[in-house]
Formats: sequence, structure tokens, C-alpha cells
Amino acid sequence: MTSYLQDTIATGRGRTVSVRRTLAGLSLSILLASLGTSIANVGLPILAQAFSASFQDVQWVVLAYLLAITTLIIGVGRLGDIAGHRKLLLAGIALFTLASALCAAAPLLSVLVAARAMQGLGAAVMMALAMALVGEVVPKEKTGSAMGLLGTMSAIGTALGPSLGGVLITGFGWRAIFLVMVPAGLLTLYVAYRALPEDRPAPTAVRPGFDVIGTLLLVFTLGAYALAMTVGRGTFGTTNLVLLLAALIGICLFLFVESRAASPLVHMGMLQQPRLRSGLVTSMLVATVMMTTLVVGPFYLSRGLGLGAAFTGLAMSAGPIVSALAGIPAGRLVDRFGAGRMTVAGLATMVTGCLALSLVPEALGVAGYVMPLVILTGGYALFQAANNTAVMKDAKPEERGTVAGLLNLSRNLGLITGASMMGAVFSFSAASETAAATAAAMRATFAVATLLVVIAIGIAAASRAAPANRREAWEAGGG
Repeated sequence: MTSYLQDTIATGRGRTVSVRRTLAGLSLSILLASLGTSIANVGLPILAQAFSASFQDVQWVVLAYLLAITTLIIGVGRLGDIAGHRKLLLAGIALFTLASALCAAAPLLSVLVAARAMQGLGAAVMMALAMALVGEVVPKEKTGSAMGLLGTMSAIGTALGPSLGGVLITGFGWRAIFLVMVPAGLLTLYVAYRALPEDRPAPTAVRPGFDVIGTLLLVFTLGAYALAMTVGRGTFGTTNLVLLLAALIGICLFLFVESRAASPLVHMGMLQQPRLRSGLVTSMLVATVMMTTLVVGPFYLSRGLGLGAAFTGLAMSAGPIVSALAGIPAGRLVDRFGAGRMTVAGLATMVTGCLALSLVPEALGVAGYVMPLVILTGGYALFQAANNTAVMKDAKPEERGTVAGLLNLSRNLGLITGASMMGAVFSFSAASETAAATAAAMRATFAVATLLVVIAIGIAAASRAAPANRREAWEAGGG
């Protein structure tokens, strides 16, 4: 990566900025947003005691953050395309930092939940626009390395959260897990302010408007779907069904409004691009599979293999460690061999890992789980770098924020769906809580995961063979 990190680029005000520093600012943004996702989970038992609340109440400290990201990430991406990526990213970092301080000072659980939602809005801006700005800063032939770097920072933030949170809570109390993100946010804001290139917004006469109605409908739809997949504590009842129905009605209304909007939130012509459509669907399928390791892994390691909490956590850490180490090398492979080839190669590697987990006998012990997990996670790192590169390379400059938002949304929806769907597969397959039944359920669940990745390979291969000009044909036909 050093071959281009020392280059400089010109900005709109006659000055130059360092690509190395710009990527540092974007990497810190991704790291901070990922840290905010994982650091609060470890504090839920302490928060329940501190606020004399039930687990169902304190879990909203996590859900509020995730829901804000999931429901708002496309809207903030589109707003960045209109108002300027640099300007909105700086505002998002500032909002995240302010919200972190409010979380640390929250006197009531309701205030903490509201502050976490605000923090999630800031994280949505950071995640969408950091990816969008890569397209403005990095040459296309080096996009894979930059995406690999962002993937590495995301993995580090996710892996660092639980351990850092545990240390801070033990030494300083629960408020420290939010307070630590204030100086980190200020540092990120300073680096980004100094390093990011100036925006070059379109002239006012041709600047598109912001689709408020479409945004609200999408927020409603995504919120209903996310809640349908998360409420109920593992059961699917009337509430979940009603929420799914609301999400279905919402998406129909959204598509109707978007087809008639003068300046839609998501141009339907974008989804006529085979690479974008394929990239979004495969991203969701792959995220669903990766969530399986987080849902099923702890049960298999503890019940199936009899490991204690400490050794279970140690075995589970293999995945995030591989993601962190593999991100940059994966990006370099994408730059060298092409995003299309490496997308399929990453998925093929994931199939190998999933198939091994679906066949592994208990006699192999921890190694029989960890080694396939390493293969699976390595394939995921390669897929992620290749898929993000392929999609973002084709994005028009005025649509990069929206496309980045769609990519992040597809991943989040996959994680939410995986937690519910693959968890249900595991529960249905487990005849009892014995070691043998747990191992059999784990193998059955990863057999389903293998099928999902095979489907993703088929979609990715088909998109490579599809004509590249469908969007132009769609738009020419008055779509």
C-alpha cells in the first residue's frame, strides 16, 4: 500500500492533501464506528444492575445503536452525495463524539438509549461516507487495498470492543466504556478535518433535492424488519408477524414513491446494474452465514465440547483475528487479480470452511472447529474486499454515498437475518441440550450455511456474465 499512500491529491481550494493521512482519517472513522457496535455488549449485566432494569430493557442500549445504523445509513449516504461527503462526515464524527459524552453522563436508562441512537446516527454517517470517500481519493487500480484496510479496521474495532470494555468496566465502571470514545472521537475529527479533500458540490441550479418521504418510508420499513427479526427472545409470534407485514407494506409503498419521485432516495436504475445488484445480494447472504459463527459457535464450544467461558471466548476470537490480519493482503490480491475473480475465490474458500464445519466430528475437539473457522473467515475477508471494490468502482461520483449506504445496509440486514434465521435452524435441529445433539445441530446449521454460500457463488458468477449496460437501457426506456 505504500506505493500510493505517499501520493497527494489536489483539493477544490488550491491545496493538496496526503492520501496516507486521508486514509488514516477514514480508517479511524471505521474503527470508531465498529468499536461503538461491540463495546457496549459486555456492559449489559452491569447496566441492568446500575439502572435496576431487566435484560429486555437494557438490550435496547445495543439495539438502539444498531437500529439507527440500519435504518438511516442509506439516507445519510444520499445526503452526503447532495451536501458533500467531507462536510457530512465531519458532522457525523462530531455527532458521534457528542453522543458518546451524553452516554457517559446519562442519569437514566431512557437517556442512555436515546444517546445511543444518536451515536448510531453518527456511526451510520461514518460507515457510509468513509467508503464513499475512498472512490474520491484512491486510484481505481488501488481500490482493493484501500477496501482491505477499511475491512481490517472494522475487524479490529469489533474484536477490540469486548476486551477493552471489560477492562474499562472492571477498573472504572460502565461510564468509562462510553467516555473512552470521546477523546478517540476528537482525535478522529482532527485527523479527518486536516486530511480530507474539499468537497466539489454540483452547482446549486442542478443540485438534487433530498427525498424526505422516501427516507421516512425506508426508515419505517427497515425498522419494522429489524424489530421483527430481533424481538421475542428467539420465538416468532404475533408481534413478529405483524412487524413483517408492516415491513412488506412499507417496501411496497417505498418502491411506489421512489418510482414517481423527482429526486428519489435510491434511483431504481441503479439496481439494474448486475454488479451492484449481485454485490448487495451476495453481501447479505454472506453476512447471514458469518452471523452463524457468532450464534452457533458459543453453544457448540460450551455444550458440545464442554469448554468454559474463557476458553470459549478464546476460540471465538480466532475469527476476528483472522479478519484483522487478512484484510490488507486480501485487498492486494483484489488489485492484482481483479475483483470479479477474487469475489468468486473468496466465496469458494467460504464454502470449504462451511462444508468442513458441517462435517466435522466432535472427536477433533477445538481444533476441528477453529481451523475451519479460520478458513471461513479468511474467505470472508477476501470476498468483502473484492465485493466492495467491484461495487464502488462502478459507482458514479454523485452516487457513491448512496451505494456505500446500500452496501453497509445489505451487510447489516444479513447479520440481523442470520441471528434470527440461523438461530432458529440451530434450535430446531437440536433435539436436546446434550453434547451429541448440540454437535449435530451445529453441523446441520452449517450445512444450510454452505447452501447459502453456494447460492452466492451462482449469483456472483451470473453477474459477471450479464451485460453491463442494463442501467443505460433501463433509463433510455423511460424507467
